[in-house]
Amino acid sequence: MIHLEMNLSLLFPVLQADLLLLSSSEPLNLIYIETAELDGLVSKYMNVNMNLFICYYCVPEPSSASLSLSVRCEPPNNRLDKFTGTLTVRGETFALDNERILLRGCTLRNTEWCFGLVVFGGPDTKLMQNSGKSIFKRTSIDRLMNVLVIFIFGFLAFLCTILSIGNAIWEYQEGNSFITFLPRADGANASLSAFLTFWSYVIILNTVVPISLYVSVEILRLGNSYFIDWDCKMYHVKSNTPAQARTTTLNEELGQIKYIFSDKTGTLTQNIMTFNRCSINGKSYGKSSKSCHRKTEKVDFSWNSLADPKFCFHDHKLVEAVKSGSPEVQAFFRLLALCHTVMPEEKTEGELFYQAQSPDEGALVTAARNFGFVFRSRTPETISLVEMGMPTTYKLLAVLDFNNVRKRMSVIVRSPEGKLTLYCKGADTIIYERLHPSSSKLITTEHLNEYAGEGLRTLALAYKDLDEDEFEKWKERHHEASTTVEDREAKLDTIYEEIEKDLLLLGASAVEDKLQDGVPQTIEQLAKADIKIWVLTGDKQETAENIGYSCNMLREEMKEIFIVAANTAEEVDGEYGLVINGHSLVREIVLLIEKSIYLSSSSILAFALQKDMHLELLRTACMCQTVICCRVTPLQKAQVVELVKKHKKAVTLAIGDGANDVSMIKTAHIGVGISGQEGMQAVLSSDFSFAQFRYLQRLLLVHGRWSYLRMCKFLRYFFYKNFTFTFVHFWYGFFCGFSAQTVYDEWFITLYNLVYAALPVIGLSLFDQDVNDRWSFQYPQLYAPGQLNQYFSKMAFARILLHSCYSSLVLFFIPWAAMCDTVRDDGKEIADYQSFALLAQTCLLIAVSVQLGLDTYYWTAVNQFFLWGSLSVYFAVTFTMYSNGMYLIFTSSFPFIGTARNSLNQPNVWLTIFLTTILCILPVVAKRFLFIQLKPTINDKVVEYRMMDTRRSGYAFSHARGYGDLVTSGRFLRIPNRRGSLIQVAGIAGIAEEPLY
Repeated sequence: MIHLEMNLSLLFPVLQADLLLLSSSEPLNLIYIETAELDGLVSKYMNVNMNLFICYYCVPEPSSASLSLSVRCEPPNNRLDKFTGTLTVRGETFALDNERILLRGCTLRNTEWCFGLVVFGGPDTKLMQNSGKSIFKRTSIDRLMNVLVIFIFGFLAFLCTILSIGNAIWEYQEGNSFITFLPRADGANASLSAFLTFWSYVIILNTVVPISLYVSVEILRLGNSYFIDWDCKMYHVKSNTPAQARTTTLNEELGQIKYIFSDKTGTLTQNIMTFNRCSINGKSYGKSSKSCHRKTEKVDFSWNSLADPKFCFHDHKLVEAVKSGSPEVQAFFRLLALCHTVMPEEKTEGELFYQAQSPDEGALVTAARNFGFVFRSRTPETISLVEMGMPTTYKLLAVLDFNNVRKRMSVIVRSPEGKLTLYCKGADTIIYERLHPSSSKLITTEHLNEYAGEGLRTLALAYKDLDEDEFEKWKERHHEASTTVEDREAKLDTIYEEIEKDLLLLGASAVEDKLQDGVPQTIEQLAKADIKIWVLTGDKQETAENIGYSCNMLREEMKEIFIVAANTAEEVDGEYGLVINGHSLVREIVLLIEKSIYLSSSSILAFALQKDMHLELLRTACMCQTVICCRVTPLQKAQVVELVKKHKKAVTLAIGDGANDVSMIKTAHIGVGISGQEGMQAVLSSDFSFAQFRYLQRLLLVHGRWSYLRMCKFLRYFFYKNFTFTFVHFWYGFFCGFSAQTVYDEWFITLYNLVYAALPVIGLSLFDQDVNDRWSFQYPQLYAPGQLNQYFSKMAFARILLHSCYSSLVLFFIPWAAMCDTVRDDGKEIADYQSFALLAQTCLLIAVSVQLGLDTYYWTAVNQFFLWGSLSVYFAVTFTMYSNGMYLIFTSSFPFIGTARNSLNQPNVWLTIFLTTILCILPVVAKRFLFIQLKPTINDKVVEYRMMDTRRSGYAFSHARGYGDLVTSGRFLRIPNRRGSLIQVAGIAGIAEEPLY
């Protein structure tokens, strides 16, 4: 037995084992815990958003000396939401479920002490059972770079092999001529020389291998991640939530998204439920949200002292029905006040605060509270209400809890008069199957369809009066089933089915979950960027379809909204919207006419996702512009994402806000979490997070596109400068007898990638942007090149290789030809190795710097400083290291004495540098000019239009064409019409004509 107690050294104890709660310091053995490590529920205030567990008084005063317990439970597993076991105390057996267990990782809050029995410890705890291997996500560019690095190693071996073969041939043909003054060691021959030369060139040409590439890439990703964190336009003021890049390895992948998988509730909608409409005894109450916006008068609840002042309702007839004592209306709200798992908190008299597992439950209980049926308090055995001002206590006999399979919840209570009643609420399709044949549902069904058409979340409500003897027999069977360890859930479901039948329909409720701000505009922008959006939700088909229209996912101009349902065999071709209903997604997905098989949504969609069906599902869905999957489970969400991810070879993004979206978020290439009303578990499992769905367009169209563009530019330039630098060594090998002599000064080789060429490319990769964010939103089509991998691919790498080869030829042979048989102004020769090395390295650095300038679209002060600063540092270091003073101090380390001042003061040297630079960039400039003129890309068009837009005309004359002829004709001298005339003034530049009276 474990005793947990709060003290000064450990204010909030964290559980290190799975405990069975026996008792606590709080009344009724309540215990307040925070479960951030399990389901992400975190709150700034101690008693808000905490899980509340109720424990029966199994023992009055737990004491290890006098207490004898026997616990029989399931073996260790990773189900956080399930526990099955029994507790035997003094010969009496109690059922144990998840509500009696405190899991490892929970934090004790606002509870002085508690006693618990350790059930699982160490690796057997559910937290440790869930700590599986982390999925390390890698971008497509990472995978491509790994392939290219392997190719580069092979290419390096190929170059070294050619040079070693050349050395063997040269040693065999010309080597004997140098034996007189360069005698060979014993046993040395051409083969040994070639072998040693191979490894020498491996060392010299190692710069072709991008050793520093991965470090530089991580620096760029870190910088772009900070840009996301610092973006004030993605900061949500109301919730004080900034955007957050929770990983630094996936930034450029944001610019390549092809498929977005989104949850609906809390992601597209606000997940703040409001009770809008209801149907009671065949009458509909309440008004749609559109009607409410027309300044209709709100219902006055001042007659109810316990009403929630924030609650709004716009139909006075419902209040009048409650006050008049309508038995059906009062039974409706009594059901809402009793059938739930909400926990109340009353800090001051009359100020109630409800803690609900879901916003839907909280909205329904709040509605009952305002209409006179106030849920005041509860114990494990009772529920206390205030019914129309009269305190009433009901005895709680059983709770038939909700789950994804049952889709309903029931309670059995005994009224103060001794009457037994079962109250049930749940999905309409489930409730209708259990109604008594005499219960009419036609009008309620019409109301439900109307509510679903408005995008409201609906529930059907029913009740049943129970016979005392029947209930006692059922209670015995229920206790027997609840105290079994094996197959407890299946047995309980069977027991529940026995009593949840022959129900009488009370009516239906409808709560509204409004769209978040900017959702339709965001979806429209993403659709223009050729990003396909799939909505995966557990709502019913009508609600999902209506939300699809509200979000601009389903549009009137679409040819047809193709609903995969029973006996469906339509051809799907073109711009269609696809709504997949889990209740009828069976073999009809293969477009064969068969009899419909009605199954639960989870089993049916799982059937469609089997190996013999999933390709047909994918083929049909991908023919549509919009896909909405309704009635799906969290596992099916992940399976749908994995299906597209595996077979379409496209980059996927999943976005959600709740724990049921975690599997989908982890499965997709990129997971985005929204910090909403359902806790923080989606955020904790995501790669990027923010507060509103509308920020997704800025994340993708701006930050994602810029990150991809910058990364591709960095890789292209990085490979270009390194290959060009290395290939000059290769050409020089043919002129130095393949002796593995370097063409550059050794200090230049050391500082080239470390100092001279490092900062300019970093500046380019951090700050460059082809167009600003405003133009990125205005032209979402700019996002398309990233989806097609146009900026960096194997073909682009091959072009870089050819470009580097051409530049290295120019950088070697132009200086070589210029230095050959050349003299200085004073007649002395300038053709020596050191002068040639200085000229070649100077030409190289200036050429690659000019190339970087051509690749830069957006110049900042940082870019200018890095570029010109690097060139300045090069010349400063060169003149310093080639000075007399450095040679005198470090004679062996700085042999290029006087080379800089003797070479760089010659006009022909500077002419050679200029000519070499021009020849290096000429093909690039010519190619860009021809492509812009003959085959411009969307980027070229937008950039050109942006440059034209910066020059605005000052012409604003409001005259119009045609009045000169009117004046010369004399018709204007006629008597004008007393009633006036209508003059149409044509607009300028295609603006619609505007009538003037």
